[in-house]
Amino acid sequence: MATTQDDSKTLREEMQTIMNQAHALVDATSGEVDDRIKSARAALKERLDLSQSNFSRIETQILDKAQAVDEFIHVKPYVAIGGTFVGGLLLGWFMSRK
Repeated sequence: MATTQDDSKTLREEMQTIMNQAHALVDATSGEVDDRIKSARAALKERLDLSQSNFSRIETQILDKAQAVDEFIHVKPYVAIGGTFVGGLLLGWFMSRK
């Protein structure tokens, strides 16, 4: 579970860096008077706000699912191992077919 949290933290930091750079771009073009730049700036700002809310919602869902899977594996480890084994067999069988 620690690896999932580390990966999540890294992804969150990268997304935050991208968002900060995009916000800096929006702020840097605030003095421009061209209509195309204003409309592009407004569209980018709207898209950034939407992306930020979507990312936080998706991140929460993924972490909840990972927590549920982790709990399931701790409660029923043999079922998880058996399911993984059967899934691996089926995947190997499908990949070996010509």
